[in-house]
Amino acid sequence: MYNPKSLKAEEFISHEEILESLDFAESHKNDAALINEILEKAAKRKGISHREASVLLACEDKNVIEKINKLAMEIKRDFYGNRIVMFAPLYLSNYCVNGCTYCPYHLKNKRIARKKLTQDEVRREVIALQDMGHKRLAIESGEDPVNNPIEYILECIDTIYSIKHKNGAIRRVNVNIAATTVENYRRLKDAGIGTYILFQETYCKESYESLHPTGPKHDYAYHTEAMDRAMEGGIDDVGLGVLFGLELYKYELCGLLMHAEHLEAVHGVGPHTISMPRIKRADDIDPDAFDNGIDDDIFAKLCAIIRISVPYTGMIISTRESAEVRARMLRLGVSQISGASRTSVGGYTEEVRPTDTEQFDVSDQRTLDEVVRWLMESGFIPSFCTACYREGRTGDRFMSLLKSGKIHDCCHPNALMTLKEFLEDYASEETKRIGDDLIKRELENIPTDKIRNICSRNLEEITEGRRDFRF
Repeated sequence: MYNPKSLKAEEFISHEEILESLDFAESHKNDAALINEILEKAAKRKGISHREASVLLACEDKNVIEKINKLAMEIKRDFYGNRIVMFAPLYLSNYCVNGCTYCPYHLKNKRIARKKLTQDEVRREVIALQDMGHKRLAIESGEDPVNNPIEYILECIDTIYSIKHKNGAIRRVNVNIAATTVENYRRLKDAGIGTYILFQETYCKESYESLHPTGPKHDYAYHTEAMDRAMEGGIDDVGLGVLFGLELYKYELCGLLMHAEHLEAVHGVGPHTISMPRIKRADDIDPDAFDNGIDDDIFAKLCAIIRISVPYTGMIISTRESAEVRARMLRLGVSQISGASRTSVGGYTEEVRPTDTEQFDVSDQRTLDEVVRWLMESGFIPSFCTACYREGRTGDRFMSLLKSGKIHDCCHPNALMTLKEFLEDYASEETKRIGDDLIKRELENIPTDKIRNICSRNLEEITEGRRDFRF
C-alpha cells in the first residue's frame, strides 16, 4: 500500500503505485484537457505529483514539450534567478566492500589501484582546490568500515575546514558517503557538514538488489530509508538522485518524486538538491552493457519535468556531462554545477591515469576559470556562496525563504560578492574584465536601496582584501 508518511521504504516507494502511475500516464498521455490542467497547476509554482509528472513525461506532443520547457525556465528564474552555485568533488578513498555492477570501485575489480588519502594528502588536495577558487566541496568515499570508517570521514572534514591558504578557505563541505546510522549522522551534523547526499541509483527494488549483489549496499530498505535517519540525526538538508541508465527512466522519475513527496510529508522539508547523473564509461564499466540508457532529448525532458515538479529544489549536473549538455540543462532547471572536477583519489595534485582511481570519465574538462567565464558569457552569475549555512538558513528556514521569493535578497548579493572574491584572487584578466562588467550591471538592477548599498560596501571591502561578510 502506498503511504508517503510511512517510514518503510517499500511503502513510500510503492512498486505497485509506480506501475499504476505509469499505466495511468500511458493511457492519458494524449488527454489534452488533463495535460492542460497539470500545466496550469505547475504554473502556480507549488509543484505537481509523481503521477501528474508521469503523464507529462509520457506525452510526446512537441507543443506540450515546448510548454514544459518554457515553464521550467520561468520557474528556475523565479526561484533561483540567474545564479549558478559552483562546487567540486573531492575523492577521499576508493576502497569499497560493495559489489555494485556499475561502479569500478566494486570489490572484485582487481585492476583499479586502491588509494586512501592521508591527512597530508587531503591538505594538498584542498590547497589545490583553493588555488582554483573553490569554496564548496562534496567529499566522496567508497564504503569500507575498515579503511573508511566514520572516524576517518570526520577527521578529513576537520582537516578540510582547518586549511586557510592565502585567501582560500573551504566554507562548506557536503558529504556523499554510504548510508549509515542515526548516531553517525549526528556526528556528521556536529562536524558542520552542509548537505548529505546519497544517490538511490535505482528505485526499482528488484533491479536494485541485482545491481548490488554483495555488500551492505545490497539492503534496499536500509539504503532508501537513509534520508529519514539523516534528518532524525539533525541534518537539515539532504540531496537525492538516481543514476539514469540503470532502470527505465519513467520508473525512476516516478520513484524519485515519490521520495521527495515522502520527505515533505514526514519532515516538512523536501530534498535540498536533486542530482541528475547518467551512467558513464569507467575502468571496467561499459555503459553500453546497460540497456536503459537515455538520449539527450529525454535527459533534457526529465530535467524540465523535475524542475516544475519540485520547483524549490536545487538541481545538480556534474562534469559527467559535456559542456553542450550542461548548457542545455542550465536553461531548463539546473542550479548547481561542478567545475574542473577530478573523480580520482588524489587527482588534483597527481598525474593520475584514467585507469588508476577514476570513478567515471569526465566529459567537461575545462578549468574553473573557463567554466566561470562561460557561465558569465551565457548570462549566469557563478556563485561561490555558503552564507546560508553560516547564518542558519537551512532546512525549513531556507525553504520558507525560497518559496516566498525572499531568498533573492540574500542569495543575489552574496553571489555577486563571492564572484568578486573569485575575480580578485583567481581569475584570468579576461574573466576578471567580463566579471567586473557583469557585477556592475547586476548591482544597478538590485531593486532595494538598502541591499544595494550593503552589497556595494562589501564589494569595496573585497577589493581592499577584507572578506568577513555574511549577508
